[in-house]
Amino acid sequence: MFLPRRIGGLLLLMVCLACNNKDTFMFPEPASPAVKAQYTYLALGDSYTIGESVATESRWTYFLANYLRQAGVDIANPTTIAHTGWTTAELQAAIRQSNTAITYDLVTLLIGVNNQYRGQSLETYRSEFRELLQTSVNFAAGKPGHVLVLSIPDWGVTPFAQGQNQTKITQEIEAFNAIAQEECVQAHITFVDITPVSRKAFQDDSYVAADNLHFSGKMYAEWAALAYPLAQEILKK
Repeated sequence: MFLPRRIGGLLLLMVCLACNNKDTFMFPEPASPAVKAQYTYLALGDSYTIGESVATESRWTYFLANYLRQAGVDIANPTTIAHTGWTTAELQAAIRQSNTAITYDLVTLLIGVNNQYRGQSLETYRSEFRELLQTSVNFAAGKPGHVLVLSIPDWGVTPFAQGQNQTKITQEIEAFNAIAQEECVQAHITFVDITPVSRKAFQDDSYVAADNLHFSGKMYAEWAALAYPLAQEILKK
């Protein structure tokens, strides 16, 4: 999700160096000798998209692709542009750095928790999120109906947030999500509210990853289950 405030100085330096590296953190789906899938999928985001602290196959994006395949939709595993700690601006910068003009049949976006965590303004988030929506539409060959946005989950329910003002975290997450939903409505983009589901972690540790900060594969499977019927409809268009 984000870089903890408690992180050691040396590790923080290493992370900063990595973020300034020429690596775009773009991860294509694994090569396969099989016939190319009918549909392609691009996942944009931060640590929730890469599934920090869980196996690759336990990312919500991989669950989504698997659910679609189980329903007979011939879709590839996602190509991913995401990294732990990214804000909206950092994701946009990485996309520009990737310099890719490939288009996809399905594009998903989940971004904003690091804007909230770093105390960035709602106005900045709105502007940068709006730009990312347009970027997502461009990746979807100019079709807003082929973009799916997930809300920011509530990390305030995780063990990591204990001792912090969890009510304030929740209120701020809600404010950021309200903006995301408003912008999606304006752009005619589908918005999936996974935030209420994320709060199951407050009473059930099985929804939390081993780092006590991110969510587990069990949680990601539920996010994908919410997104799945909407993604299925998108691919029928």
